Amino acid sequence: MGKSYAAVLLLLRFVQVLLASGVGTLLIILRYWRRRDALPETAFVRLEITPMSERGAVMMAAMITLTPGTTTIHIDMEHHELLIHVLDARDLAQTVADIRRDFEAPLAVLCGTGRES
Repeated sequence: MGKSYAAVLLLLRFVQVLLASGVGTLLIILRYWRRRDALPETAFVRLEITPMSERGAVMMAAMITLTPGTTTIHIDMEHHELLIHVLDARDLAQTVADIRRDFEAPLAVLCGTGRES
């Protein structure tokens, strides 16, 4: 995958995820607003990421935080992982898989391992 292709793919995926997550988060808010005793299960998850430059890790963390329903709490460059808070942890494995699929590969191509970036 070339850098131009990765950049376009990343932008398209981010817009798609932004819209879908916005709608999903709104539905969670509306659903649980009506039944105050039934709040969604939240979770903190450590997401191991492909080794990439600091710039790539920061971009990934920012994209995760800008996506409604998820927030990056900490970036650990030494262990190549992000600590993420997830608003709705009913399907945590799928959430992590979606983040990897949508953001990780294009960012690794764009930002490399840090040696060449």
